[in-house]
Amino acid sequence: MLTSFRPYCSYWRRGACRWLRAGLKIQSGAEAEQPGTRPRAEMDGAGEGEVSPELFAETEAVAAGWMLEFTCYALCRHFREGRTRDFERSRDTAQAIINGLSKIATHQRKTVYLCQFLTRISEGKTLGCHFESNQRISPLESALSVWKLLEEEQSKPDNLHEDIHRLILIQAVAVHIERGYFKEATEVLERLFAESESNKALRMKLALIINGNNPDLPFLQSFSYDLLINKIKSYIDLFLKENSTNFLIKAATKEVETKRLEATMSHNKSENTIETNNESNLETEQRSRKRLYSLAQNTLWKLENVPSNGITKQRKTSCLQSLSDLQNIENDGKSLLHRRTGRKKQMPFGSSLRYWHN
Repeated sequence: MLTSFRPYCSYWRRGACRWLRAGLKIQSGAEAEQPGTRPRAEMDGAGEGEVSPELFAETEAVAAGWMLEFTCYALCRHFREGRTRDFERSRDTAQAIINGLSKIATHQRKTVYLCQFLTRISEGKTLGCHFESNQRISPLESALSVWKLLEEEQSKPDNLHEDIHRLILIQAVAVHIERGYFKEATEVLERLFAESESNKALRMKLALIINGNNPDLPFLQSFSYDLLINKIKSYIDLFLKENSTNFLIKAATKEVETKRLEATMSHNKSENTIETNNESNLETEQRSRKRLYSLAQNTLWKLENVPSNGITKQRKTSCLQSLSDLQNIENDGKSLLHRRTGRKKQMPFGSSLRYWHN
């Protein structure tokens, strides 16, 4: 059985521990929500936090199985969507989980093989990457070995499995031809088709391409690497449909939906509070304006209601006296002018001359 992804390191071990703790926490929460049930440790007679080693070993195996299924599910999603960084993160987590399993159960084989297969396919064109102890084995050759194991897990091979198998054979040789490594392409051809009689025609076709040193033939374009990836994505779609009921997926999805609902309700509540406050402030402002207008109508625009004091009366009296004095002065001036005019009319002609002469 092939179980190698990449050299194991403490980073992957820490990642597996985090997944394990998360899985146990979700499981404990799910059991607590079920009415009429108690935690397994309590039912076994053990106190809280005092799980027996045998029970914990079984619990760890179950949780690891859930995490393996969930990680494989995420790995497939990221591969299908072309999310390279997320795929690499899920790949490292899957490797840590697989390396931590004491044994691989029968029902887990397909999951493990698929993780290994996608890891090799993702590095299919990286000829310097090696997954086998034999450094001459390319990533696609290693992927073909894992694909054969997946075909054995399939109860009845279909056309999709056969198409993927054929495309891997062709591309394992083609990736060397594209780079001009015809010698290496010949070695791959001999390793992959050494004992195969069913693919004799395909072997002869590839041998002609290698000998002709022509990597741009329409044949290779018809069986391109992109076509291989698309076929694998079709296979992944089927796998995701079959494994959409994984426990961690359901529990995590429920948790996310609950948090989203709470966030939406909280946001709506905040908006309603702000709107209520705005309406209240508007009503208060309108009432204040009405009160102001009422006071203005009843007080400011009615002079008789304005209180007066001694100073105001004194100022009014002074003003009236000043006006009276001005009027008297004006009247005196008019009288004086009138008298002078009258005398002028009565003066004789000579006196008048003397008056102007003087």
